[in-house]
Amino acid sequence: MAKFYLLTLGCPKNTVDGEAMAMLLKRQGYNATVNPEEADILIVNTCGFLQVAREESIEALRELARFKRRGQLLIAAGCLPQRAADEIIASVPQVDGLLSTRRWMEIAQLVERLRGRGRRLRERYHLLGDPEAEIEGAWERPPVVGGSAYLKISDGCDAPCAFCTIPSIKGRMRSRPLPDLVDEACALVAAGAREIVLVAQDTTAYGWDRGERDALPQLIRAIAERAQGLRWLRLMYAYPGHITDELIEVMARYECVVHYLDMPLQHAHPDVLRRMRRPALRHALEHIEKLRKAMPDIALRTTFIVGYPGETEAEFQTLLDFVAEMEFDKVGVFEFSPEPGTPAAALPDQVPDEVKAERRARLMEVQQRISLRRNQAQVGRILDVLVEGHDQGVSYGRSYRDAPEVDGLVLFPGEAPVGEIIPVRITGALEYDLEGEKAL
Repeated sequence: MAKFYLLTLGCPKNTVDGEAMAMLLKRQGYNATVNPEEADILIVNTCGFLQVAREESIEALRELARFKRRGQLLIAAGCLPQRAADEIIASVPQVDGLLSTRRWMEIAQLVERLRGRGRRLRERYHLLGDPEAEIEGAWERPPVVGGSAYLKISDGCDAPCAFCTIPSIKGRMRSRPLPDLVDEACALVAAGAREIVLVAQDTTAYGWDRGERDALPQLIRAIAERAQGLRWLRLMYAYPGHITDELIEVMARYECVVHYLDMPLQHAHPDVLRRMRRPALRHALEHIEKLRKAMPDIALRTTFIVGYPGETEAEFQTLLDFVAEMEFDKVGVFEFSPEPGTPAAALPDQVPDEVKAERRARLMEVQQRISLRRNQAQVGRILDVLVEGHDQGVSYGRSYRDAPEVDGLVLFPGEAPVGEIIPVRITGALEYDLEGEKAL
């Protein structure tokens, strides 16, 4: 039977879509391969969020097109076809099919159509399906590798952020049914997941499209009570102002819900936030105070954008002072990228690239000192660590304080079984990582 090669780029939400596409193709009898030379179908699940991501996606398509043999199909799927189909066609004319991010569930139909027709140019490109279709069902997922799995609870976004392309790419927010998500969570645990990470463009808006204002705590409660054997349940992408008292209470109550929250704030100066069309900080500060009171050991992660149009040195200094005062455990810093079609791209007073880079470096320098202090406070503690691998006699993994792919690691001597959670005594601290030894 024909083989397919699938390369997924971008965020965890894309990872989930890529896994689902692979399973749909397998159901149709196609076999996966990690070698593109062996494949009959080449698929790149693209990212189109920022300019650098678009360039990476185009280059990945070009690389596969360079060695594409007669009879092979090359498909561009995901965010970039949704956002810039013409750019793909112009840059990589060897592409045979396009499948937008809202239509990934039709990958098998697209492959069948492309394999069954001739090479007539007018039939070359296809975008299938209903862009606002509801996504239902508990998707069959591949075996869990490394003990951690993402669970995407909704798609799309209704937030009005002036700098963001997600609503134009993903459309309005659509929440998946709670029973389907609980069934999928149980299946992931049965497949070996020790950790499930809830992801969406805005996890805290889960259910709002159905008029359910506190659906996320209900979902967490249902997964915690039904997914027997689940050790960690992690929550990402919480929108400032959308965190409720019930959510905090549920996070504090259930043992499997890790005391960790990712809440992107984007900036601290009120005028910059207003230009970003982001909420004021007062609600976020109230929530942070409540979170730290309910869970004193909580690890808080946030992200900021520097060099937003019109950002003055005084406004940036406000951000520096805020980060120094709040002492977040984890901080990501991004330089503003003027994305075509967004209101922010048309704003006056664009900040020069060299100023953006300099401000990012200054903010990261402040955060590195904070991160080191927060890590040093862990020395002497015994932390459960989800083992992700080992190399040259050293194992590495993550504690509850670290989300996959974005945060630090815990390093300790010896080889521990990948995918298992073991206790580690912390003996040393670096700016981002921890060092320890098995506490058995």
